[in-house]
Amino acid sequence: MPTPFSRNLLALAVISAPAAALAQEQSLNELVIIGDDASASALPGSAHVVTSEDLETMKYTDIHKAVREVPGVYLKEEDGYGLRPNIGIRGSGSGRSSKITLMEDSVMIAPAPYSAPAAYYSPTFGRMNGIEVLKGPDLLRYGPYTVGGAINLRSTPIPSSEAGHVTAEVSENAGKRIHSWYGNSTDNAAFMIETFQEETNGFKELQQSSRDTGFEKQDYVAKARFNSDASAEVYHQLDLKFQYSEELSNETYLGLTDDDFQRNPNKRYFLSQLDNMDNRHNGYSARHLVELTEDLSLTTTLYRNEFKRNWYKGNFNSLIKAANNGDQTAYNQLQGEEPFGPFTLTNGAREYLSQGIEVKADYGLSLAGMRHDITVGARVHEDEADRFQPKDRYQQVISNGRPAFEFIEQIAPTGGDNRIDEAEALNLFLADRIAINPDLSVTALLRYEDIETSQTRWSTTQRTSTSETETASNDTSEVLPGLGATYRLSPTITLIGGVHRGMAPAGSGGTNVEPELSTNFEAGARYYDGALRAEAIAFFSDYENTVRNCSIANPCNVGNQAIDSGTVSEGESEIQGLELLAAYEFTLLNGLTAPVQATWTYTDAEVTKDSDDGSVLKGDNLADLPENVAAVRAGLRDGDLWDAYINISYVDETCSDNSCDRSGTDNTFRKTDDYTVVDLSGSYALNPSSRVYAKVDNVLDDQEIVSRSPHGARPNLPRTAYVGISVDF
Repeated sequence: MPTPFSRNLLALAVISAPAAALAQEQSLNELVIIGDDASASALPGSAHVVTSEDLETMKYTDIHKAVREVPGVYLKEEDGYGLRPNIGIRGSGSGRSSKITLMEDSVMIAPAPYSAPAAYYSPTFGRMNGIEVLKGPDLLRYGPYTVGGAINLRSTPIPSSEAGHVTAEVSENAGKRIHSWYGNSTDNAAFMIETFQEETNGFKELQQSSRDTGFEKQDYVAKARFNSDASAEVYHQLDLKFQYSEELSNETYLGLTDDDFQRNPNKRYFLSQLDNMDNRHNGYSARHLVELTEDLSLTTTLYRNEFKRNWYKGNFNSLIKAANNGDQTAYNQLQGEEPFGPFTLTNGAREYLSQGIEVKADYGLSLAGMRHDITVGARVHEDEADRFQPKDRYQQVISNGRPAFEFIEQIAPTGGDNRIDEAEALNLFLADRIAINPDLSVTALLRYEDIETSQTRWSTTQRTSTSETETASNDTSEVLPGLGATYRLSPTITLIGGVHRGMAPAGSGGTNVEPELSTNFEAGARYYDGALRAEAIAFFSDYENTVRNCSIANPCNVGNQAIDSGTVSEGESEIQGLELLAAYEFTLLNGLTAPVQATWTYTDAEVTKDSDDGSVLKGDNLADLPENVAAVRAGLRDGDLWDAYINISYVDETCSDNSCDRSGTDNTFRKTDDYTVVDLSGSYALNPSSRVYAKVDNVLDDQEIVSRSPHGARPNLPRTAYVGISVDF
């Protein structure tokens, strides 16, 4: 967010700058939560920006591959393409990214962030222009998840003058991708239209079937901007955005047995043949900015997101467990070699709605010889998740030596399959960044969250008051303070430190369920000297109540029972770690440069007090949390003529549940593998506006068990080659 001081600098430049350029600058400022690297270095906490130039080096369309270069971020792969990301920050838990604040252009983008936080939708990453990852006390400006961190995805901005772009790509497994946009700006109006299209047949081989295991995705965006003259006494700007996307993917919750994984990690069982995801997303936003004075501005944002999905899938976890333990009949049934059933496939039909209004005022003043940049904000929000999920019963039969499915009946939805989760939330925040002297800045923050959630279930499809079988409601009110500071020790070294109260609210489905609360500390130093940039930050989080959001994809273990909905408490815990980053650009002979960046995150976490139900014990680990995550990216560039990059990432083994490191526990099927992935890319400029490129993901073809949920061992993407061309016009 721009400070009043930075806006004063902009105002001084109005005489020589066209109004279109000023409006473009204002639009970009309101869509970001950090800004550029210089803005990140001024924050009283950990903040990282992955720029459009960074994204262009490897041309990733999977958000997992891009964020693994950011220290303090953890991920759990699931489908190999990042269709439904599982991202955590500083031990917050990665399941369905349900414990982080996920935004697009600074607007919350999860389908129902309060009532049903599991993010089954994530914006199409291939059309993004940058990523911002924010941790530390400045999180209190956003929320609702202020324990680990926030991720803001920057979409393609409206160009400052007439411009367009097209990228076309083909890849193995019949992969195709097109990304194009066109826009223009004048002094008082601007627009942009954009589309992203991607499809592939997938890399998995469905046994005894000709059906592919890939996906098709289409995404469309339209933006418009209207603004007053730059010389107007009171400057107004209105930004409008509309987005629509749809996806059809033949994805499944069914993984593999360990023995089959070792033989062929890309195999997929016949029993998952009918599984698929079908979803659609509509997003609308309107943002109005008014500069009332040189020191006072007001921003109002209205937003609405609608998401519909049907994940048609079976739950065959019991067969996987039995087959892993040597049950030959269960294994044959997975393979489609023996009859099985009756069994059910769930029409996972859900409709999500998330909408609200945000108002934010920025004011700058000098008081007692110190500069204050004050931001006051308020948001009124509501969301809901409507589940109406009938179940189809099938029988697997063997006919002429081949498997087939016979439909038996459809079961009307009741209880957990026929319910509405709802939430209403009011949050307020106050932030004051105080420049005490040229070297020392202190930021004081205060956030208030008031949340009401409810869940209603019905026993009949009519949903009458007499058919209500269960209701639940929960109220949460929390005041969350924070304090951060930066001190410039020398022209190249800045010290940072901060403490804040973090919260992750419980989703609907329970009564008197306490939110996850933690006290979070961080301290470190940043170094910047031209071509060299380095950062070291230690963090510590003391959780009073560790909460896990349960889903079929990320079930919670309570006793010997797997819970796939609601929220459970996992006791008190402590998470501590160290984040390191170093980047340097070497200058070589003949104008060649070699940029290098390395990151490493070390994390130590454990439960410090038993949970109330005794399912989690003191000394237990936290699930899906690797001890070490590292990444190195190195390149060689000849100006804008050509470039070549290598990206190496490493993820440690992780425990799939809390009990895997207990004494006497058999960890055979409780841990993932550690794995290293090496990616290569290169590009060459045909002319100033056209560029060809080629890349290979996982060039060593190292596939390991990167996840055991949902329902069996899952691999990362195998070696995959791509070629493409991009044209600017």
